[in-house]
Amino acid sequence: MAENDNAQWGLVHALVLDGQGGARTVARAELASLRLGEAESLWLHWDRSHPQTRAWLREQSGLSEFSCDLLLEENTRPRLVPLPDSQFLLFLRGINLNPGAQPEDMVSVRIFAEQRRVISLRLRSLRATEDLVARLAAGDGPRNAADLVLYLAERLTVRIQAVVDQLTETLDAEEERVDAEEGYAPEHSVLLHLRRRAAGLRRFLAPQRDLFALLGRNCPGWFAGQDNDYWNELNNSLIRYLEELELSRERVALLLEAEQRQLSERMNRTMYRFGVVTGIFLPITFITGLLGMNVGGLPGGNDPEGFFITCGVILAVALGQWLLYRRLRWL
Repeated sequence: MAENDNAQWGLVHALVLDGQGGARTVARAELASLRLGEAESLWLHWDRSHPQTRAWLREQSGLSEFSCDLLLEENTRPRLVPLPDSQFLLFLRGINLNPGAQPEDMVSVRIFAEQRRVISLRLRSLRATEDLVARLAAGDGPRNAADLVLYLAERLTVRIQAVVDQLTETLDAEEERVDAEEGYAPEHSVLLHLRRRAAGLRRFLAPQRDLFALLGRNCPGWFAGQDNDYWNELNNSLIRYLEELELSRERVALLLEAEQRQLSERMNRTMYRFGVVTGIFLPITFITGLLGMNVGGLPGGNDPEGFFITCGVILAVALGQWLLYRRLRWL
């Protein structure tokens, strides 16, 4: 019931982490007077498009105007913004798994984090936050703010693997068909779509990789500890995904080259045939044009057998050219 009331205010999830892996829901009206227990942390997940979200963030969140401006800006990219008092802003991107959306049109989640409070904003729904809420409901979720941020980053990263694998499998299938079926050429539009997908994913994953590496080296004091190893693992995962995406782009380029080569070969064969046919008919055309001049003195003009003689000469010339082309291996 509290979640339905919260949704009217743009608050998607309002949860107090109990420090043991579970959480309880709080209403928006309770936020102003909420007092956290010693081991508790607060997570507020907002719909960035809702007007009440903007109003709460600027008037009641306690965040600086600078932080609010960054959290609410229209376009952003993965980055880390340190703030005073061991706070920071974290901008992450995840695979867009919403119905009808393209995976490379990645969704953004903006996070403000301090030791006992996390505020996150999204424009479109995120599977990562749904997984997080389910884990908390089962009592097996993050215990504190640091775990929560790490869990969000981990779930966003894990879902990239499926898209990268799908891209790789599609390229594998196309390469196998090119090798197995003589004359097969992948559809040009399919190859361009695969290349755009790889480029779109790489655009956001490259800075996100650097961001995870930075968090693994320079975490705030409340954020440091064994979590550093997890950030390094996320960084290594993104490095692997980026290498696979770069390889996929090169493979698409090779398939495009193969397609272009096959088109060139077909064009060359066609032009070659046209050239041979033209070479055969050129002397024949010369003979018929010469005999077709409207002047006196043409041989055979009054001979009743002249037409048949001329046809015989033309056939003899054509046969001679055919034998010559066969000897030269032009046919």
